[in-house]
Amino acid sequence: MARWSITLSLTLAVALAGAAQAQSTLRLGHEDPPGGLRHQAAQMFADKVKAATNGRYIVEAHHSSTLGSGPKLLEQIKLGAIDFATTGAGIYSNQVPELTLLTLPYLVETFQQGWELYDNAPWVHEWFAKAQSKNIRILATWEAGFRQLTAKRPVHTPEDIKGAKIRIASNQVYIWLWSGYGANPTVIPFGETYLALQQGVVDAQENPVPTIHVAKFYEVAKYISLTNHIYSPIPFSMSERRYQSMSAADRKAVEIAAREVADWHRKAVVAEESQMLDDMKAKGATIIKPDVGAFARLAASTNEKAAEKFPAVVLQGLLKDAAAIKAKFPTN
Repeated sequence: MARWSITLSLTLAVALAGAAQAQSTLRLGHEDPPGGLRHQAAQMFADKVKAATNGRYIVEAHHSSTLGSGPKLLEQIKLGAIDFATTGAGIYSNQVPELTLLTLPYLVETFQQGWELYDNAPWVHEWFAKAQSKNIRILATWEAGFRQLTAKRPVHTPEDIKGAKIRIASNQVYIWLWSGYGANPTVIPFGETYLALQQGVVDAQENPVPTIHVAKFYEVAKYISLTNHIYSPIPFSMSERRYQSMSAADRKAVEIAAREVADWHRKAVVAEESQMLDDMKAKGATIIKPDVGAFARLAASTNEKAAEKFPAVVLQGLLKDAAAIKAKFPTN
C-alpha cells in the first residue's frame, strides 16, 4: 500500500508539473492600436508559439502602449517584468547607445537594402548581441517602413519645416536631424502624439506609413510628405532570462516564430503601404512627394554630429556595411 501511494503521488506530481508548464503565460507589449499590422504580427507570433510548444507557452499580446511606451517596454524587458516587446530601432539606443546610429538618415534607401542591413550586416549582428548584457535578446526585425512627415502645413522642402514644432521619439539622431532642418524637435510619448497635434502643442510628427495610418495622425496633420528620411523597422526582443529558462526545443520554436512573423510583416507592409496612402487620401489627407534630394543633402550634417559623439571605428563600421549593401542592391 505504501509503495502504491508513493507511485500515485509521483504520478500526480508529474501531471501537476506538466499542467503548470502548460499554463506559462508570457506578455508581449507594443505601442500600436489593435487594428494595424503590428498587432496582427503580435497575434500571429502568439499563435505560432502556442502551436509549436504544444500549449506550454501562451503569449498575451498587449497593444496601444498598455504595458508602456517604447522606452518603458524595454526597461520592463530588462527587469524581467514582461517577456517580449517590439519598438523602433532608435528606442533600443536607450539600452545600447551605439544602436542610435541605425537611425541615421538615408542610411539605406530601399526595403531590400534595409532587410539586408538588419539581417546580415556584421555591424548590426555585433551591436544587437551587446543588448543581451542588458537582459534583452533581439530575436528578429519586424517591419514598420520608412519614416515620413505629417504636418499641418504642406512641406515640399526643408525650408517649409523651419520653425515648426515636430514631435519625435526620444532619440539623439532625431534631435540632430530636425534641428538641422531648422525645426524644433519635441519629445512626446507616442500615445500622446495625436492629442498633441490636435491641441496644437506640436505642428508635425514623423512616423512610418503604417503607424500614421493606424494611429490616424492624418486626421490632425493632413499633409503627408513622403520624405523617406529614416528606415525604421522594429526589432523584436525577448527577456534573456526568460529565454535561458526555456528548453532548447522551446527556444528554437520562439526563434523560428519570430523570424517567420518578420518575413510576413515585411511583405505585408510593402504590399499594403500604397493602399494605406490611398485610404488616407480618400479621408482628406494630402499626399506630397517632396524634394527628397534636398532633405538628404541637408541631413548630411547629422552624420557629422554622430562623428563627434561616437568613435570613428564604430560609425565607419556601420557606414561601410551600408555602403556595401547599397552597391549590392542599387536603387532603381
